[in-house]
Amino acid sequence: MSEIEFEEVFKMYFSDVYKYVLSLCHDKDIAEEVTQETFFKAMRTIDRFNGTCKLYVWLCQIAKNTYFTLQKKHKGTVSEVDIFFSDKLDIESDYLSKEAVQRLHILLHDMKEPYKEVFTLRLFGELSFAQIGSLFDKSDSWARVIFYRAKKKLQEGMT
Repeated sequence: MSEIEFEEVFKMYFSDVYKYVLSLCHDKDIAEEVTQETFFKAMRTIDRFNGTCKLYVWLCQIAKNTYFTLQKKHKGTVSEVDIFFSDKLDIESDYLSKEAVQRLHILLHDMKEPYKEVFTLRLFGELSFAQIGSLFDKSDSWARVIFYRAKKKLQEGMT
């Protein structure tokens, strides 16, 4: 893919990928950074894109992995903003919550496709079942069933 073609991909998908990342992290600066890094990685590895999914799905997967990698690097740090907005800092519940979130991320990471992708797009990407079905060239009913099964697997893994 030439630079000109990739520039078109960037223009076409940047906003959507940014919104997806923002839904993951709820921080505009981090979302901007992760989205930029996503397109940088995509540009370097575009030859690995095999077309088995839509380009947007591939970009969101790179974005998600980039965000989780960044999150792992900063694991265990509590920002001043978090401390400021919390009424009290309950270390025990904070630890248990982080432990549960980490376990959930591990379960999600180990989940097979399309369950992982559908769950991620629905929960973190806040896409409708119709949009998810469209991305996979399937129906919205298919997306609902896959999401339900993924949710069930995660719930079972958390107990």
